[in-house]
This record gives sequence, C-alpha cells and structure tokens, in this order.
Amino acid sequence: MDSLAHSEAKAVQVAEMVKAIAHPMRLRIIALLNEGDQRVIALARQLERSQSAVSQQLRILRMCGLVSALKEGGEVHYTLAEPRLRELVNCLESCER
Repeated sequence: MDSLAHSEAKAVQVAEMVKAIAHPMRLRIIALLNEGDQRVIALARQLERSQSAVSQQLRILRMCGLVSALKEGGEVHYTLAEPRLRELVNCLESCER
C-alpha cells in the first residue's frame, strides 16, 4: 500500500475523502451510522433536518464510497461502506482542543 508521504495519488485520494466528511452534517451522518444502519427518515429526525437535505448529503457520501444503501423490502437502509470510518469517528470523538 502506498503511503501518504510517498504517493501523491494516495494523498489526493485521501484528501477527497477528508473533504467529503469535513462537512458538519455529513460528519454527523457518519457518526450516526457508526451507531448502526439507519433509514433517511430516522437520520433526518435525529439531525433535525429535512429528508431532502439529508438525502443530498447521503448522495455525496455514497459518491465517495463512504456510505452504501441497502434495500430491504420497500425501505432503504444506509450503512458505512468503509469499516475503518468507525475507528476515525471514535478517534475524532476523543480528540480535545
């Protein structure tokens, strides 16, 4: 695996991922999904945002490959597609200024 220090391509790839999660609502969505799979309506309720606003942010996270949608019956559940995001969320939550 290429290291960030020695691969510009790897640095670009990681920077794109970091940009995707740097948005406050997207970061909160990832933190909520870290607790378990959820439907858009449940995420919207917890975030106190409209379903359309949450769906838009989920679309961005899906395009970056960080979140995936699982269709079960007539419902779509969102889950973290990148398991290491769990570690990142836990690390970020323990950081203090």
